[in-house]
Amino acid sequence: MTISIPSSRRASVGTMGALTFQLLVVSLVAGPIALPGCRESCGGIPVPYPLGIGQGCFRKGFNLTCDETRHPAKLFLGDGVEVLGISLADGTVRIRSNVLRSSFQEFNGSWSGPSVTGPFSVSTARNWFVAIGCNIVAQLLPTGGIDLQEAHYTSTCASACLYGQQNFSGTSCSGIGRCRTSITWELASYEIHVTPLTVLGFSSSYTGGVYVFIVDQDWFSTKEGQMLLNFTDPYQHTMVESVPAVLEWWLDLISDEDMLPRSVGPNSSYFRCPSLNSVSYYVGLDYDKRRCNCSQGYEGNPYIHDGCQDIDECQRPDVYPCLHGTCINMPGTYQCSTRKSIIRLPGLITVIAISAGFGVLFSIFCIARITNKLKQQRAKKLRQKFFKKNHGLLLQQLISSNKDIAGRTRIFSLEELEQATNKFDQNRILGGGGHGMVYKGILSDQRIVAIKKAKIVVQREIDQFINEVVILSQTNHRNVVKLFGCCLETEVPLLVYEFISNGTLSHHLHGESENPLSWKDRLRIAVETARAIAYLHSAASISVYHRDIKCANILLTDTLAAKISDFGASRSIAVDETGILTAVQGTYGYLDPEYYYTSRLTEKSDVYSFGVILAELLTRMESVFSSHSSEATSLASHFVSLIRDNRLSDILDTQIVEEGGADHAEVVARLAEACLRLKGEERPTMRQVETKLEDVQTLMVNLNSQITRVNLNATNHHPYKRSKGGEGTRLYSLEKEFIQSSDFPR
Repeated sequence: MTISIPSSRRASVGTMGALTFQLLVVSLVAGPIALPGCRESCGGIPVPYPLGIGQGCFRKGFNLTCDETRHPAKLFLGDGVEVLGISLADGTVRIRSNVLRSSFQEFNGSWSGPSVTGPFSVSTARNWFVAIGCNIVAQLLPTGGIDLQEAHYTSTCASACLYGQQNFSGTSCSGIGRCRTSITWELASYEIHVTPLTVLGFSSSYTGGVYVFIVDQDWFSTKEGQMLLNFTDPYQHTMVESVPAVLEWWLDLISDEDMLPRSVGPNSSYFRCPSLNSVSYYVGLDYDKRRCNCSQGYEGNPYIHDGCQDIDECQRPDVYPCLHGTCINMPGTYQCSTRKSIIRLPGLITVIAISAGFGVLFSIFCIARITNKLKQQRAKKLRQKFFKKNHGLLLQQLISSNKDIAGRTRIFSLEELEQATNKFDQNRILGGGGHGMVYKGILSDQRIVAIKKAKIVVQREIDQFINEVVILSQTNHRNVVKLFGCCLETEVPLLVYEFISNGTLSHHLHGESENPLSWKDRLRIAVETARAIAYLHSAASISVYHRDIKCANILLTDTLAAKISDFGASRSIAVDETGILTAVQGTYGYLDPEYYYTSRLTEKSDVYSFGVILAELLTRMESVFSSHSSEATSLASHFVSLIRDNRLSDILDTQIVEEGGADHAEVVARLAEACLRLKGEERPTMRQVETKLEDVQTLMVNLNSQITRVNLNATNHHPYKRSKGGEGTRLYSLEKEFIQSSDFPR
């Protein structure tokens, strides 16, 4: 059912202090904050543009309504949600948020923000989702529900009362009698589901009220907000009908054409604010959303012409002190002058001095202009030289002659990539390795990319570079990082890849990640990585041996999908070849011993490296670690030794055991041992490894779903007894049969 709030009780929120809601009102210097002829306030709340009251006084989607029939007057967003305060600096609007209440422990409700269509959403950084009541689980979901794959992103909190006896006094919000959690989705409306918490030891007979709401974190942390948690009787207490919540707003870069220079279109990256002395900035990581702010030394409304006015710092000595001398106000700043008088030169000397000064400045300007032009010409000729030397004309011909490559790959100019990386600023470095540095860049079409600046300077390897670009251009797999293009106007060519934001597998396994990877995620990453390597070996148009498979070269997306990267050491192999003799390249700890001693590179070299990754996923130990004797020890040899002695439990990550994945981990461990055999001919192929991992993943998913159904049936018929025999025993037998019958090809 949908829980609604009686209108007769909404005024009770006034008891929380009307003055408290004015904390977020806009703070501006003297001067207009709204468009000419438009109202600047309602009920004591300033209304700055782009918000406004009345036709022609607001941007599309920012209309407000002032209800003057009330005393004092009330301000509403659109015609439904009451506004309590507006902040231009933060880009926020504080609104009145309803409290959902029910006498039952199970109900469905909804929370809605503004009814108008506009750029407003709940601020995930400034609000909490709060539930008050006994033995309940409260969930905040997007309107319309979510996919199962996104279920772990829901905002959920549980509140329990031991045996129904809970003292509601105090201000704790720890999950005993009440709970709170952060909000995952930035939306304008949500669904709220409340269900009973049925855990042994907690009473389900609670008959008191249940309250669920979205609330401003700052207000909820005050004494006034904490009064919501201070009850003396859990069965007879009252609750306010509404609390403050915070919405965020922004300007849409694409649709706000009047926020752009007239010489460019809406897709331009040159966004500007209407007022002089103002700057624009992105909202979070969304490059289609912008806000404006006055430049340093100015205050006012940056969204209207001449809205940002100079601050007279001399009128604020407490903020802008002049400890010595006299304060002199200047546009955007101020100075403290220590000179008591100015020496005045005779008129003729003054004219001569000024003329000479201008003459010197003009000469310096002309020399600098000529020097800069000569530098530009030399730089242009040098770029053309490198372009020809790096076979740019050949690559242009290959791209133009192949429609598939042309659709995915392009040749970038050096100027484009310098602009994208702020001239390869050190702050843009994402990481580096033996083959070069990787920079974060933002292209003119607002795509975020990773730009690899290689260290190769040997002409022989530069000649192979074009071949590698063509190979990667023809590679199209969801688990291989996409190559957008390259730049050939430098001595060392540059590669432009898609940007993967969630770091490397190495960081999540061995770094200080706040959320360690679950066994389910580790197994899925292993399957996706194996699938990509198998594709490179046997399914791509030209077989590719990566030659540097390691955790640091496996990137993870926001959804923890695996992407193989860094093909700096990879080699292409003809269809009829099984291996090639080449100089040994790779990373210690992952390097195939057979390849190291024979210099013969085969597909089994990548299989060995992948076996090390499987060992890392199972143990969370690095490929090379320090033993008790303080000597560097290879994880591969240590892992194989323990597996052959049936001592997997000595090295298996305890998190996998706690999640109940020890049996499946044993199968994966035996597969890793097969990949780490010293002779390449005894190792499985990557296609066989992929198939075996998929079998383990399928078995785990099927067993989990069947066990869940068995547990649900057992709970319905025997709520306090464990299931004996029957289907549960059969599932255990099937799992053991799979583990004991695993056979890996040699």
